[in-house]
Amino acid sequence: MNKQVLLSLFLASALVCIFGNDATDDREPPTILVALLVRNKAHTLPMFLSYLDQQDYPKQRIAFWLRSDHNADDSVNVLKQWLDHSAESYHSVNFSFETDEKSYPNESSPYEWSSSRFKNLISLKEEAFGYARDIWADYVFFLDADVMLTSQDTLTKLTQLRLPIVAPMLLSESLYSNFWCGMSEEYYYQRTDEYKEIYHLKKVGSFPVPMVHTAVLVDMNYKGVKSLTFDKSKLQEMQKNRKQEPLFDGPSDDIIVFAISANSSGIPLHICNEITFGYILQPLEPGDSLDNDIQQLVHIRASMITDLGEVPPLHDYYQHLVTKPEKSKLTLDHIFMINLERRPERREKMEKLFDEIGLDVEHFPAVDGKELNVERVKQMGITFMPGYEDPYHHRPMTMGEIGCFLSHYRIWVKMVQEKLKEVLILEDDIRFEPYFRSNAVRVLNQARNVVEYDLIYFGRKRLKEKSEPWVADTDTLVHAGYSYWTLGYVLSYEGALKLLAAKPLEKLIPVDEFLPVMFNRHPNKTWSEAYQKRDLVALSAAPLLLYPVYYTGDFGYISDTEDSQQINVESNEGEARLKSDREQVFLKEVEDSSEQQLKLGESISGTKSHQEL
Repeated sequence: MNKQVLLSLFLASALVCIFGNDATDDREPPTILVALLVRNKAHTLPMFLSYLDQQDYPKQRIAFWLRSDHNADDSVNVLKQWLDHSAESYHSVNFSFETDEKSYPNESSPYEWSSSRFKNLISLKEEAFGYARDIWADYVFFLDADVMLTSQDTLTKLTQLRLPIVAPMLLSESLYSNFWCGMSEEYYYQRTDEYKEIYHLKKVGSFPVPMVHTAVLVDMNYKGVKSLTFDKSKLQEMQKNRKQEPLFDGPSDDIIVFAISANSSGIPLHICNEITFGYILQPLEPGDSLDNDIQQLVHIRASMITDLGEVPPLHDYYQHLVTKPEKSKLTLDHIFMINLERRPERREKMEKLFDEIGLDVEHFPAVDGKELNVERVKQMGITFMPGYEDPYHHRPMTMGEIGCFLSHYRIWVKMVQEKLKEVLILEDDIRFEPYFRSNAVRVLNQARNVVEYDLIYFGRKRLKEKSEPWVADTDTLVHAGYSYWTLGYVLSYEGALKLLAAKPLEKLIPVDEFLPVMFNRHPNKTWSEAYQKRDLVALSAAPLLLYPVYYTGDFGYISDTEDSQQINVESNEGEARLKSDREQVFLKEVEDSSEQQLKLGESISGTKSHQEL
């Protein structure tokens, strides 16, 4: 008897059923039936379907069931393209598209989850669940159409776990994902420490959780699975029959009802983070627009480049649907990216990022510390701060640190020579935060309106201080304290003049030590007093707009500044700080203020976005 699997997807949700007792045995692989019901997902479907097609699973063992309704976009035509080009590769495809209705009754927005929309979605999921039972599916995989399964091993990995209900952990903006580690008494998301541990891979494996959604694999042979439901009335009826008190009195919400039905039936739910399965877009709110979803997609594609090195390829017949933002300089005169010529892979990766985000950036060749030596440094007229010692390693400067300083220094010189008023200087190992372009412009506009700034940190390692006061009449800027890193900062023409006027090459220290000296927030008074004028006006974006790709100890971490030849100078004692480590924990009021600026707050009863982040 052939094994079979059903894979089905619908509305903002999709369902996958996998047939077969064990996909890891020597028998013929299970057959997969994909049932897809889509609404207004024309912008995500090309990636969604392309990545499903790239699953490492025999296509002749996969069949599809497609349904689509209430579309106000081109979703049906995108699906038809897939049918024309890919359908013959699969076992079979059954489809039906309704094009008459564009919206639900009394719907104020395509992103509003009204009672009628919930009712329709729940009915469809129940129908698909029943269909899976009727055809003796061994596994059911509920998959949202906003999921990008970039791992080709997703189906194989999940079925091999042999868990009754398991979800592949998906990445998104901030801390949003497709699982909860806590549920409130009102059946909504509740923050726990374990959630961050799982999301940030502090613990790796498969873990029991009270809620999984969006991408959920169910073992149909597990005892009690027949009691699983998305329908509130069916759940209550089941609880009555079992004399389970109190009866569920929460919302008529598909994912909440499903989780409670599993809990009521003694079926554990798990989240798995053993591999990077893929990405997920966050649900939109009624007041959002299609542009909000497209901006999320921009960030997801940028995250793929940062994490995977590239956006996994789409089908050729979808390439014409891919649009990228027009290049921008963020209202600045120029943007430079510093990059070593011997690091072409970093330059290539960053240029892909700039294409995805839409940044007009000029490559600026870095001064390579490996090409420097003591004699050449002397010929440049460079002398060092007497007694300088790295605060963490207790060593003199390295040739890499000298090259790094000279790279930034040459941009400052170029700014003055060409009279560039405002410039963003980036390094080549950074990760952009979501909505970088719009947030950067907002930061710049607020700064211009309230203060004549010299420097704005877009990314840094803020070191623990008593306070960093907010810039008056802004909600995105603080007065910068002692900070490490030069990942990305905006420098004004006046700021470049001040930095050059200090003649830093005559008493050289690393550039990320020099900058806080110049705005008089460096704790080493000996170094500070070596520079008479320390009046740089330095601000920082809050929250920050970019971060390092790697930190000390991360797999793939390389430091071209620290891993190079040292210059021998006299040393003295200093306070130890790990420069390349992660940021230190800041004051609670700063953290709370930053959290308030996140796009998605805690869930509100009646909305589809159940999770706080």
